Amino acid sequence: REISPLAKTTQDDPNTVERFEGFMGGMELCNAFSEINDPIDQEERFLEMGRSYSSVEDEHHPLDEDYLRAMRYGMPPNGGFGMGVDRLVMLLANQQTIREVLLFPHLRDSE
Repeated sequence: REISPLAKTTQDDPNTVERFEGFMGGMELCNAFSEINDPIDQEERFLEMGRSYSSVEDEHHPLDEDYLRAMRYGMPPNGGFGMGVDRLVMLLANQQTIREVLLFPHLRDSE
């Protein structure tokens, strides 16, 4: 739950979340999880996250009241994932390092 604060908890254990990682060719391509659809749980987690920011350097987001209001009307079970497109291109292009497929060449080491 600490690693994925916005993921839905399992019914059996409130400290475990419904989360998985997708792999292809032995490489992690995506992180995925079931989204919270309980507005009370979501608001508590938003507040916890807000308290955990310790300095100006930490990323801070205001409480999303519109999202919570929409969630109170009812949200069906859903999920999502974030895929590393550069990693996918690396696999499809059969490259050994991600530097070979980066979109912006200035990020590559000079040869």
